[in-house]
Amino acid sequence: MRLSTRFVLAMLIGTAAPAAPALAQDHAGIRYAEIPAAAYAVVAEIQARPGKEDALRQATLPLVAKVRAEPNNLLYFLQEDRERPGHFIFYEIFATQADFEAHNRTPHVQAWFARLPELADGPVKAMRMQILNNRP
Repeated sequence: MRLSTRFVLAMLIGTAAPAAPALAQDHAGIRYAEIPAAAYAVVAEIQARPGKEDALRQATLPLVAKVRAEPNNLLYFLQEDRERPGHFIFYEIFATQADFEAHNRTPHVQAWFARLPELADGPVKAMRMQILNNRP
């Protein structure tokens, strides 16, 4: 099950965006009520070492396509703080906790973790979230 880009954008920026009326009519993507009750959301962050902002960004950007291609990934966003370059935030939703744990064992994620000691100022900080009230 894949999320449409338009749906994900609407979810992240709210319905105040000019495109919101068209999104309400977009039936091609998953709707909020279709997100599984057991869906497992994670918000994670990492800070680059001073002077390693570009290197961490370049090491991290390839994860987006690879993680989105994982079979039970429902949503994956990599974001960078506009006011603190090198501060990266991940927003992820997987079908289940087991799917998230499997994601962390994939070769591409393990290779990324292996690079963090040289690129990051500390470990990844992750909040494991339960999605509330996504059903009508």
